[in-house]
Amino acid sequence: MSLVREDLHDYCLASNLALNEKIVQLRQEGQNVYHLAFGQSPFPVIEEAVEALKDNAEQNAYLPVTGIPKLRKAICDFHCHFDDLHFLPEQVIVAPGSKELIFLLISVFGGDILIPSPSWTTYKPQSVLAGHKPIIVENAMEEGWKLVPEKLTKAVKHLEKKKVKLLIFCNPDNPSGIDYTNDQLKSLSLVCQENNIIVLSDEIYARLHFKGEHNSIAKFYPEGTILSSGLSKWASAGGWRIGYHIYPPELMELLSAVSSAASNTYSCAPAPMQYAVSEMMSNIPACDEYIQHSTRILKAVSEFCIRELESVGVKAVASTAGYYIFPNFEMLREPLKKRHITTCEDMCTALFEEAKLMAGGPAFLRPLDELTTRLCYVNFNGKLALNESRRIGLSFPLPDKFVENFCCQTFEGIKVIVKWVKAQLEETRFCNVSI
Repeated sequence: MSLVREDLHDYCLASNLALNEKIVQLRQEGQNVYHLAFGQSPFPVIEEAVEALKDNAEQNAYLPVTGIPKLRKAICDFHCHFDDLHFLPEQVIVAPGSKELIFLLISVFGGDILIPSPSWTTYKPQSVLAGHKPIIVENAMEEGWKLVPEKLTKAVKHLEKKKVKLLIFCNPDNPSGIDYTNDQLKSLSLVCQENNIIVLSDEIYARLHFKGEHNSIAKFYPEGTILSSGLSKWASAGGWRIGYHIYPPELMELLSAVSSAASNTYSCAPAPMQYAVSEMMSNIPACDEYIQHSTRILKAVSEFCIRELESVGVKAVASTAGYYIFPNFEMLREPLKKRHITTCEDMCTALFEEAKLMAGGPAFLRPLDELTTRLCYVNFNGKLALNESRRIGLSFPLPDKFVENFCCQTFEGIKVIVKWVKAQLEETRFCNVSI
C-alpha cells in the first residue's frame, strides 16, 4: 500500500530548484557549467534592507499572522507610488514568500483553477497538491505568448457561469518575459467580470519592467483582483522569504480563509525581515534608484540575448521585463530529428551534454514535442554590474560592450548556444552536400 496519495505518485521537486541544485553540485565538483535555468536575482540585496536587518536582528517575537502594521502600510504606500493603486493595510497579508500565499489561496479556493500556458513551473503542481485539476489555457507565440480574451472565453464556456473560478495570471510573465498593455488588460477584465473569474495577478516582476511602465489588471478589475508580489526579484531578497498578497474589500472572505490557513501553517513571516523590509520599502528614493540601475542592466542583457539568438534563426518574443526569454528552436527540428532528438527535454539534454549549458527544460506546460525552453539571463556577477552602472550614472547610457565586460557569464552562455545552433545547421548542410 502506497504511503502517498494516488494523484501524487509522479510528484517531484520543483524543476527550477532541482536544476539549480544539480548545477551547484556540478560546480562544487569543479565543472564549468553555464547556468541559464534558474531565476535568481544576480544583484546584491538592496543596501537599505541589509542595514535595517542588522538593526533588527534581535527581533524574535511571533508577529501578527498578516504581518506587522508598519510593513503592511509601507506596502500600500509603495504601490501607491509605483502603480497608482490605493490600498489599506487591512487588505494586506504578509508571508514567508508569495509562493506560500499562492498555495494557501489555491488550497482554500472552492472553484476551478485556470492556468495559462506557458506558465511558471509551480502553479500546476501547487494546484494538484491542493486537490484541484487545473484547466490549462494555451497561449501562442504568434500572439506574443499573451493570454487573449477569446481563448480565456473558450476555456470557461463549458463551466457553470455562476460558479466562481480563479485565473492565475503572471504579469510580467514567467517564463516569457512579456507584459500587457492597458487595452489588453481591459479586454481580459471584461471576460473575467462576465464569467465570474477572480484573478490572482502575480506581479513579482512588476518593478523590473524595462521602461518602468508596469500595468496592473487591478486598475481595471479592482473588485476581482488579488495582487501578489514580494521582495525576491526586484529587491534581490529571494532567500529572505518575504512576500505578500493584497485583497480587494469584495474578497475579504477569501483573505480570512487564507489568514486562518496561515495561522495553522507558517504562523508569521520572519520577524527581523519584516522590520527590515518595512524600513526599506518606506525609503522610496533608495528603492527607485536601485530599481532603475537593475532594470537598465537587465534590459541590456535581454536585448543582447535576443539579438544573438535571432542572428542564427532562433525565434523569440522580446522580453519587456524580468529575467527571462522563451525562445523557440523550431528551425532545428529537422537537424535534431536526424539525431533522434524530438522533444524539448531531449534538446536541453543534448545542449547540456555537448555544450555544458543548462537551460530551463520542458516544465512550462507546453506540448512535449515543442522546441521551446526558458532561458534565464541572470547568470552574471550582479554586484560588479551594479557598481559599474552606478559609476556611469543614470544620466548616461550603458556602453555597447557593457554586457560583454560586466555580464560575462551570460554573454558567454548565449555565445555557447549560438555556436551549438550553428553546429547543428552546419551538420545538416554537410550531410546534404554529401548526398
